[in-house]
Amino acid sequence: MTLLTYLRRKLGLTGTKLGCAEGGCGACTVMISKFHPHLKCIVHHAVNACLAPVCSLHHCAVITVDGIGTVASRLHPVQERIAKAHGSQCGFCTPGMVMSMYTLLRNNPEPSMVDIEEAFQGNLCRCTGYRPILEGYKTFAKVLDFGLWYCALEDPTVLNQMYDPSKFIPLDPTQEVIFPPELLNLGKQPPRQMKFKGERVLWIQPSTLTELLDLKSHYPESKLVVGNTEVGIEMKFKNLLYPVILAPAYISELNSVQHTKQGIVFGAACTLTLLGEVLRDAVAKLPTYQTEVFKAILEQLRWFAGKQIRNVAAIGGNIMTASPISDLNPVFMAAACKLTTMSKDERRVLKMDDNFFPGYRKTALKPEEILLSIEIPYTKKGQYFSAFKQSPRQEDDIAIVTCGMNVVFKEGSNIVEKILLSFGGMAPTTVIPKTTCKKLIGSAWNEKLLEDACASLAEEMVLPPSAPGGMVPYRRTLTLSLFFKFYLTVKHYLAVDLQHENVTVEDVKPDYSSATELFHKDSPSSVQLFQAVPPGQSSEDFVGRPIMHLSALKQATGEAVYCDDIPCYENELHLALITSTKAHAHILSIDTGEAMTVPGVVAFVFAKDIPGSNITGPAFYDESVLAEKMVTCVGHIVGAVVADTQAHAQRAAKVVKITYDELKPIISIQVSTCFTMTITSLSLSFYIIGEIHIGGQEHFYLETNCTVAVPKGEDGEMELFVSTQTASKTQALVAKALGVPANRIVCRVKRMGGGFGGKESRSIILSTVVAVAASKVKRPVRCMLDRDEDMLVTGGRHPFLGRYKVGYMTSGKIIALDVTFYANAGNSKDLSFSIVERALFHMENSYNIPHVCGTGYMCKTNLPSNTAFRGFGGPQGMMVAESWMSDVALACGIPSYEVRRMNLYNEGDLTPFNQRLEQFTIGKCWEECLDISNYMKRQGAVEEFNRQHRWTKRGLSIIPTKFGISFTSVFLNQAGALVHIYTDGSVLLTHGGTEMGQGLHTKMVQVASRALGIPCSKIFISETSTNTVANTSPTAASASSDLNGMAVYNACQTLLQRLEPYKVKNPKGSWEDWVNAAYFDRVNLSANGFYKTPDLGYNFDSNSGRAFNYFSYGVSCSEVEIDCLTGRQKTLHTTIVMDVGKSLNPAIDIGQVEGAFMQGLGLFTLEELHYSPQGSLLTRGPGMYKIPAFGDIPVELQVSLLRDSPNDKAIFSSKAVGEPPLFMAASVFYAIKDAITAARSESGLSGPFRLDSPATSERIRNACEDRFTKLCPPAEPGTYTPWAVRV
Repeated sequence: MTLLTYLRRKLGLTGTKLGCAEGGCGACTVMISKFHPHLKCIVHHAVNACLAPVCSLHHCAVITVDGIGTVASRLHPVQERIAKAHGSQCGFCTPGMVMSMYTLLRNNPEPSMVDIEEAFQGNLCRCTGYRPILEGYKTFAKVLDFGLWYCALEDPTVLNQMYDPSKFIPLDPTQEVIFPPELLNLGKQPPRQMKFKGERVLWIQPSTLTELLDLKSHYPESKLVVGNTEVGIEMKFKNLLYPVILAPAYISELNSVQHTKQGIVFGAACTLTLLGEVLRDAVAKLPTYQTEVFKAILEQLRWFAGKQIRNVAAIGGNIMTASPISDLNPVFMAAACKLTTMSKDERRVLKMDDNFFPGYRKTALKPEEILLSIEIPYTKKGQYFSAFKQSPRQEDDIAIVTCGMNVVFKEGSNIVEKILLSFGGMAPTTVIPKTTCKKLIGSAWNEKLLEDACASLAEEMVLPPSAPGGMVPYRRTLTLSLFFKFYLTVKHYLAVDLQHENVTVEDVKPDYSSATELFHKDSPSSVQLFQAVPPGQSSEDFVGRPIMHLSALKQATGEAVYCDDIPCYENELHLALITSTKAHAHILSIDTGEAMTVPGVVAFVFAKDIPGSNITGPAFYDESVLAEKMVTCVGHIVGAVVADTQAHAQRAAKVVKITYDELKPIISIQVSTCFTMTITSLSLSFYIIGEIHIGGQEHFYLETNCTVAVPKGEDGEMELFVSTQTASKTQALVAKALGVPANRIVCRVKRMGGGFGGKESRSIILSTVVAVAASKVKRPVRCMLDRDEDMLVTGGRHPFLGRYKVGYMTSGKIIALDVTFYANAGNSKDLSFSIVERALFHMENSYNIPHVCGTGYMCKTNLPSNTAFRGFGGPQGMMVAESWMSDVALACGIPSYEVRRMNLYNEGDLTPFNQRLEQFTIGKCWEECLDISNYMKRQGAVEEFNRQHRWTKRGLSIIPTKFGISFTSVFLNQAGALVHIYTDGSVLLTHGGTEMGQGLHTKMVQVASRALGIPCSKIFISETSTNTVANTSPTAASASSDLNGMAVYNACQTLLQRLEPYKVKNPKGSWEDWVNAAYFDRVNLSANGFYKTPDLGYNFDSNSGRAFNYFSYGVSCSEVEIDCLTGRQKTLHTTIVMDVGKSLNPAIDIGQVEGAFMQGLGLFTLEELHYSPQGSLLTRGPGMYKIPAFGDIPVELQVSLLRDSPNDKAIFSSKAVGEPPLFMAASVFYAIKDAITAARSESGLSGPFRLDSPATSERIRNACEDRFTKLCPPAEPGTYTPWAVRV
C-alpha cells in the first residue's frame, strides 16, 4: 500500500491528491521527516506519496497539507500566499505546490529564487501558467526581484498590482510542527529487521549488511528497493510482480560516503540529493581540474526528475535499473567508475565499461549479488569531461539522447592520449563507440579530428529505423551535435590552459562560442496591466476588482472537496474498466475465470447487464456504453469489474481475457480518407501550395475523470457525483442507459480539478458505466481513473492536417485562399462536426482575404474519439492561417509583421461567413503590443544577435487572434439560474455552469453582488446540480460567464422588483430589514433566471446570419532562442494584449490568459501523443507525455488587458476569456520558425519551408539543416514499420 492510499482511504486525509500515480506531477507531495542515523540529524524531504510504500516509513513523521493550516483556524503563510497571489485555479495541484514550498522553507527559511524554482521541478499545473505561483512564493526569497516595470503606470487608470504582499502573514520558523521526540529516540536505537506480508508481496527491511546478503542469497530473484521510483511504477503500470522486496535503505555501509585518493565512494543507497550535496561541496573545495566528472554529474542532476524523486531515488537503483536512457550511467561509464559488489560468498570490484550492461535492462551482477558502492574518480590536469542530455522538456524529463565524454591529452599538447565516449538512447544498453574512440587516439584536437569523429560516429552509432522511441535521424544527429559541442568546449579550455605553457592552440571562433554554453535560463519576471475601476465605484461593488478565487484558500489547505474526496459510503464498491487491447476487431469471447479468483471481486458488468439502451453519444447516437460484438479502438470500454477496493478491481480487470478476430485498423488521417482539393478558379500570378500538420493534445487535467454513483433504492432513483462540465447531458445519457426518466437521476458537481473540454462529453463514458454497475449491485460504486486509463480512453484535441493554396501579390497582400482541413475524429462523431465547423469559421484568423474557399472533413479512424479541447477547432484553423501567412512573407522577402499588418481586418469588414466586425479592436491591440514589447528595437537586437552567433539563433513573431464567442449550435446558447434569499439575508446562488478552476462561481457571485447591491460575503454557491437548474448547456465555448451571468442577473432583477416596495417603505433600512419585511408579507424570495443569446443563427446554404454574438481579440509578441545543434529552445519574452471588454475580475482574467497561453505553448512546441501503427497510445502519463513545466515560462512575460473597450453584448460590458488566449502561444511557434529561418540561411537555404506543430526539439533540429544532419539521412518511408505513426 502506498502512503497516498493510506492517507486518503485509511485516515480520511484527502488534502493530498492523486494526479498520476507515477511521481510525475507532484499533486501527492508530502513532507517526510526522519532522524538520519548516518548524518546524525533530522532531515526533511518532499516526496511523492503515490510512490512511497507505507512500510518504508518506519520511524518517519509525515506532514501533509491537512496538518499545516486550515481556513477556520490558522493558515500557514505558504497556503495564504499561493491563494492570495492567485496561484490556485482548479486547485487540484495546489496541495502539492504548498508542500513542496513548505518543505523548502523547513530546510531553508530564506531561499533564493533558484532554490524556489528547483523545489518545483517535480510539480505540474495545467491551469495557472505557473507565473502567479512563483510570484506569490517569490515573497519568501531573501532577495526580492520585482522584475519588469511599466512606464505607463503613471496613468492612474492602469493598475499592475493584484494583491498587497505587505499584508501577508510573516513566516515564523519557530512555530512549525516539531519532529516527534519519541521518533527521535527510536531513530537513535539500533535498527532491527522488519517484515511486512501483503497479499502478494513480502517486504523485508534488513538491519545489517550481513542480513541483507543472507536474504539475497535466500531470495536471489528479490528486488532491492530504496525509493520505489522504478519498481513501484513497474508493478503498477507494467503488471510486474516481485514477490519479495528487500529494503536496504537503513544499512550503514550502503549509506556511507568516503573520500579516497582516487575519488569519492558513495554507498549504493545514497540518494541523488545526497550525491548532489557532496559533489557540490567537493567542487567548491577542490582544484577545478580534479572535479571535471563531478561537475558533469551535477549538470545531469540539474535535470534529473524532480526534487521529490531525487530525495528518495538511490544511486545504486539508477545503475541497476540499467535503463538505456539513464541520465547518469553514460557519465559513470565515460568516467570509468568502479563498482563494488557483494554476495554472501564474495566481494568483487567491477569497472563500469561496455561489458557491464550485457543486454536490455541487464547488468553483470549475479542474482545473489548486491551493488555495495560506486567510486567516482577525480580528474587530472589535461583531462576534460562533459555530460549532455537532450530531452523533450528541459525539466523533469527522460532523455532522448544522453552522453558522457572524457578526453585526456598528452602533457602540454593537444594530442589525444585517451578518449572515452558513452551514449544512452542509442541502443538497448548504454554504449561506447569503441571504433571511433580508437580512431581518435593520437590525433590533434582540430578540425580534422572533428571530421573524422563525426564520420565515424555516423557509421558506428546507427539505429534501425523502427527503433523504440522513434526520432532515429534526430537521435543519430544528436550524437554528432553533442560531440561537436564537446569538441568546441575542449578546444576553448585547451587554448586557455596551454597558453600558460606557451603552447598555442587556436581558440573557438567568437560566433561559435555559444555552442559551448550550458543551458541557462534567468528567473522569470512579469508585469500584469489592467484597468482600474471607475472613480466613485462602491467599495462593496467587486465587479472589475482583482478579487481572489473564492475557493482558493480551501484549495490551499486541502479542504476543498473534489469528487474522489467524498467520504466512502459504508457499503461502497470500486470499479475498474475492462478495455480493448485491439484497435479494430470482433469480440469472440470474454473469459472472467481468472479474474473471479482475485480477492474482493463482487461482479462483472458487460453490455448484457445494461437495463436500458446501450446506444449513447453526446450529439449523435453512434457509440455504445459497452462494446458488445466489436471494438473500434484500443481503450474501447468492453466491461467493468466491481470489487471491494480499487486495487482488487484493477487487478481483476487486467486478467480478464478477451479473444479477438482482428481487422485492419485505420489510424492516421492519410489512410482514413483520400485527399481532395479544389483550387480557386481565379487567375493567380503568385501563389503558394503548402500544408501543415497540427498534432493532437491530451487535456491532462490534474484530476482525472471520477464518478460516484449512489442508487437510492426506490423508483429507479440514483444520485451521481461527477467531475463533469455537462451535468445535464450526463443525467440524460445515464437515464437512457438505465432505462428510467431523467427525473430519476440527479447529477451533482461541486468542482472539477480542471476540464478544458475533456469533461464536456467524454466524462459520460465513465459515468454511464459506473451508474450501470451501481444499478446492478444496488450499492454505491466509485471509480476515479488512473492517469494512464484516463489518457487511454478519453481522447483529446483533434489532430488536423491543413492543405492550402494561397494567392498573393508581391507587396504581400493576399487576394485568394483555398484551404482544406482534415480532422482525425477517432472512432465516433462525438463533437467533431462542431469542431471542424469552428475551424472553418476561423480559417482566415484576423485577415481580410477577398476570395476564400474552405472545406472541412471529419476523418473516422480507429482511435479513441477525439473531443472538445480549449479552442474547439479554432486554434487549428488559425494555425493553418498563420502557416500560409508565414509562407507568403518568406516568399516575398518581406518581414512577417508587415505582411500580417497589411492584411488585418478593419472595423466594419465582413468575414467569409458574412458577419460584420463591430467594435473591432485588433488594430488597437496590435499597436499596444508593438509598444509594450518594444518590437522594433527587439527586432534589431535579434538581427544583431543572429549575425554574431552561428549555432544559437533568436526569432521574433507577432500574431493576432480573432475568436468567435457563442456555441455554433444555437440551442446551446441559453442558461438558467436559481437564487434563494434566506431570512437572515444570506443568498444561495445556483446556476447552470460548473466550476473547473476558471473562476466562474467567483464571477457569478460578483455579478449577483452588484445586481443585488450586497457584499459578496452574503452570497454562496454550493454546487451545480440538475435538480436545481435543469436542462443546462455544457460549461464550454467560453460563453459560461456571458450566459450564466445574464441568467443570474435576470433572477436578481426579479427579486429586486419584489423587494422594491419594502425599500421604498423603509429607505434607511438594511438588506436584512427589507428581506424580513418581504418574508412576513409572504413574498416569494426565490427566483429563476433565464437568458438566451439573441439574434444568433448561421445558415451554411445561404452564407448568412450571425454565427457569433461577438469576437474576442488579442495580439501576442514572442522572442525565442534556439540551440541549432540540439533543437532546444527557450522563450525569452512574451507580450500579450487581450481584449476582455470590461473585465469582471482582472485577476481571474489574467490567470485565464496566462494559463491558456501556457497550454497553447504545450500544444505548439512540446506536447506529442505517440500512437503505434496498431493504434495503441504509447504516451500514457507524465513520464512519456510532457506538458509545460515551471521552467517553460517566458523569461519576461507581460500581460495587458486592453483598456477602454467595453462590450455591449455581454454582462456588465465584459468579454469571454477562457479559450481566445490559447492561440497567443502561436507567437512562440512562429518565433521559433523565424529563428530556424536564420539558421537555415547559414546553410544557404531560403524561402518557405514546412514546420509541423508542435515545434519540438526534434523538428527544430531537423529543420536547421547543416553538415551534421546530412550525415544522418532518414530511411525511405515505406521501407520499415515505424515505432509511432503520425495520426
